[in-house]
This record gives sequence, C-alpha cells and structure tokens, in this order.
Amino acid sequence: MGDFSDSIFLDFDSISINSKELYVKTGFGPVSVTVYGDQDKPALITYPDLALNYASCFQGLFMCPEAMSLLLHNFCIYHISPPGHEWGAGSISCDASPPSVDDLADQIVDVLDYFGLGEVMCMGVTAGAYILTLFAMKNRQRVLGLILISPLCKTPSWTEWLYNKVMSNLLYYYGMCAVVKEMLIKRYFGKEVRVNSLVSEACRKRLDDRESINVMHFLEAMNRRPDITGGLKKLRCRSLIFVGEHSCFHSEALHMATKLDRRFSALVEVQACGSLVTEEQPNAMLTPLEYFLMGYGFHKQPHLSVSPRSPLSPSLSPYCISPELLSPESMGLKLKPIKTRISLEV
Repeated sequence: MGDFSDSIFLDFDSISINSKELYVKTGFGPVSVTVYGDQDKPALITYPDLALNYASCFQGLFMCPEAMSLLLHNFCIYHISPPGHEWGAGSISCDASPPSVDDLADQIVDVLDYFGLGEVMCMGVTAGAYILTLFAMKNRQRVLGLILISPLCKTPSWTEWLYNKVMSNLLYYYGMCAVVKEMLIKRYFGKEVRVNSLVSEACRKRLDDRESINVMHFLEAMNRRPDITGGLKKLRCRSLIFVGEHSCFHSEALHMATKLDRRFSALVEVQACGSLVTEEQPNAMLTPLEYFLMGYGFHKQPHLSVSPRSPLSPSLSPYCISPELLSPESMGLKLKPIKTRISLEV
C-alpha cells in the first residue's frame, strides 16, 4: 500500500473522516484516488460523470448527515477520478490517444490491486456508471453491489452521438467555453435547477477548473462505447438504479433496469429531477440506499461490536422495514421499483 500525504480530520456526528489523495500508477496511466475513512472497513468506490470529479459529483450526497452516518460508518470511500479530472490536473497531450472505455474499466482493477481490495461496492453517475458496470461485467468476483445513477448501457443514439461530437469540437477549438458549460449543465440537471439555483451555479464555476482536452478525451471514449446490454443478465451482484424523471438518459436507465436480473435489481425514479441525483436531490436517495445496504447487514448505528469485514446479518438489524418496499426473494432484501417525490420548495 502506498504512502499518503497529510490527512484532514473532520468531526461530524462523532465520525472522524480521514481524507487522503494520491496517484495510483496503472497500465493506462496514473489515476487520482481520494480516500475517505478507515481503510480497514469494506470499500465503496465511486466514479463521476463527464467533466466532474468526486467533489462536484458526490458532495451533495456525502454531506447529508444521514448519508454520512450510513456510508462513512460502514465503508471506506475510494473516489476515483477519470484521467485528468482531478483538482489541479494538467492538460493531457493532444497527441495522446484517448483511452477506451475498456481501458478505463481496467484501470479500476489496478486501483483495487494497489490498495489490496477484494470485493467492493460501486457507485457511479452516468458515464461513471457505465465504466463501473463494464468493470463489474469483466470482474464479477470483485463487485459486491452496484449503485448506479442515471446509467448508460447502450451505444450512443444518433442524437447523443451528434451532440457529443459538437461538444467535442467546441472543447478542442474553444475550450471550456460558455456553450460547453451550458451543454453539460443540461446533461446534469433538470430545468428548474438549471435556470436559477446555487447548485447549478457552483457546478458552472467548478467546470472552469476542468482542462478541456481531458474532458474531450473522456467524452470521445464514451462516444465510442459499445452496447453492454447483453452482459447485464450475467451480473449476480445486487444493483440499485436511480434516475431523475427529467434526465436526458431516463429511457436508457429504464432500458437497463429491464435487462438486469430482477431478482437482484431495483429501480428508483426521482420525480422533478435531472441526471445528477446525487447533487440535485440527494435526500431522495437516502431511504432506498439504507434498505439496499441493509441487505448486506449494513446500518447507520450499530448496537453490536463486530469486525467491519464481517457485516451484521440482516436478521440482527434493529430496523423495521416496510413490507411494501421489500419482497422475499432469495437475495435477502430487495427494493421493488418505486417512485419518490421531493418538494423543490425552500
């Protein structure tokens, strides 16, 4: 295991958060990984969407007190950034060949090997969800579960392909210009949030820090992605899909949900929300996440002293679970497809 730089400790509801960032050498170049929490705990790896990193993609969710209690109590978080998407990243050479989606998925194997991780829980958003799903299909024995937000699984439609081509050309010739930023904001958020909100404004400012060539390389990799629908039925890990009803990729997420084995998967549609549910409506994720993770024996406030590597049995959980949300399948705990409605009123 590699040496880390200085750590940052925060006191939040009696949870000490140890934050460490380093570069991991992989067969396809170095990758930035930011680690939060106790590395003796089970691992949760995250992968963000295009032009985002962990702070701009997952901060809304992880800053919710309930999510902090649930996720940081049970997991050590490994935030993996796409090449060149981390804070302070320099420009990737224009002459460098853009990585393929297979290259990006294989980088994750090198990251896991570096940290000595076996099975991991995965959480990804849109492009990141695709990369983690591809990784899971190629390394089924190393994936404990998939939490996918507005995921992709098919090749780009002609509309998406052309839209991405226009964005790629703008990035190459004009950089992270206002037009590109608005195209990305439309990708992430629903109309209500795009028009006037602190969330979208903060995202626009963070996009200024992205190197346009680096974003273009990730975009081109995703624009050449193959259809992985055929392999979804072979996944045997549990999967939880979130998608906003106003997401650009709503139909894609619904298609993916129908192709996964229904014994091991669940779909949550979040009303009045775009693709980036983790930032736009993170509270809508909390209850489904809690029920999903309880299937592994994880919970927010343990009453028994056990090793983090040996999760509690669901039968020992102190929670009472609504029968409308669960079905007695062989997987233990399983969410049925539900919809949530979150008020946008402040």
